[in-house]
Amino acid sequence: MRGRVDPAARHTPSPLNDTLPEAQRVAGPRTTRRRGTGGAALGSILLLILLAVATYAFAQPVEARLGGAQVRVVPFASGLDTPWSIAFLPDGRLLVTERDGRLRPIDATGKVGAPVSGVPQVAARGQGGLLDVVLDPKFAQNRLIYLSYAEPRPEGAATAVARGRLSEDLTRLTDLDVIFRQQPAVSGGNHFGSRLVFAPDGMLFVTLGERFNYMDKAQDLSTTLGKVVRIAPDGSIPADNPFVERVGARPEIWSYGHRNVQAAAIEPGTGALWTVEHGPRGGDEVNRPEAGENYGWPVIGYGRHYSGAQIGVGTAKEGMEQPLFYWDPSIAPSGAAFYTGDALPGWRGQLFVGALAGQALVMVKVRDGAVIGEERLPLGKRIRDVRMGPDGALWLAAESTGEILRVVPAGR
Repeated sequence: MRGRVDPAARHTPSPLNDTLPEAQRVAGPRTTRRRGTGGAALGSILLLILLAVATYAFAQPVEARLGGAQVRVVPFASGLDTPWSIAFLPDGRLLVTERDGRLRPIDATGKVGAPVSGVPQVAARGQGGLLDVVLDPKFAQNRLIYLSYAEPRPEGAATAVARGRLSEDLTRLTDLDVIFRQQPAVSGGNHFGSRLVFAPDGMLFVTLGERFNYMDKAQDLSTTLGKVVRIAPDGSIPADNPFVERVGARPEIWSYGHRNVQAAAIEPGTGALWTVEHGPRGGDEVNRPEAGENYGWPVIGYGRHYSGAQIGVGTAKEGMEQPLFYWDPSIAPSGAAFYTGDALPGWRGQLFVGALAGQALVMVKVRDGAVIGEERLPLGKRIRDVRMGPDGALWLAAESTGEILRVVPAGR
């Protein structure tokens, strides 16, 4: 099925948006400091005020209305260093990745534990590091978890996926095995992707960035830059992948022409994969990648290059898919989950996306497989991950403040 942009769905640009290149957004705005003791004293006073405000902001739940429901955003854990992904363990504990290369357990009270040993070495630079974490569908029997990360190699770095066995006490990983390596490894620290999503048939989708300076490779089927790939849990290639029999194409590829997919989720009911990817200056996209299809980057897109230049041939070309929805200006999306809980029944079936530049939780309104609009809950924090919790709450990883947050009905 061809993707289609509903004209009514394109929203009015919001002042929350920020169109700086992603590398600058990660680093944050530059500040100017005056020389002299007076400037230093003023800077110290301002720092103390900011710390006080940050502490107060963490301590106070936020209450607001979103999607027809009154909700509270409640702090659960703090003190993390650039949290990237959340996974829920069956016993009520959590695993959280920190981009610098640590995997931490968090207990049911929000206490952050010591880093798990045995995690693979990561290239923690730019947007690279330890990225996604998911549990094996049979975790209760095999205790396997999967990690995606920027892997250092002699040629540079590339996204890789490893799986290992988590000890009962959550202190170590054993039997670590790298089941997938993006090809090729290249220089630079941007656009690694990467989300891991198990499909209902047990296959594993891995989303991969095109590494920024190598955008043309998103159209090259001999590489896995700018692709979504589909592999078995042991890394083997499913026989029904779309390019298995095409000479010169990598058989793990599921779809191509992607820029930097940092959000992915399985739609309840249909089992379809949905992805949300970064555009450049505008043009963040919601897609439903289908086998063998081309999603256009960098030939078509709805934003512009950071230089202001037009992307490729414009917004459409024969043989290339249209997004279901796009943002212009950009929100810098990362992390996504369909709501499937009972706590907020009016949210069921809706897609929730984290916004980094937008510093918000975004409800993408879905009806009959189409996107009909969006609504935002401003949070003033860079939201890196969104997960559907077993308690019926939405769980968020706030990268900029090192917090894990829960979105619950007001009154809870």
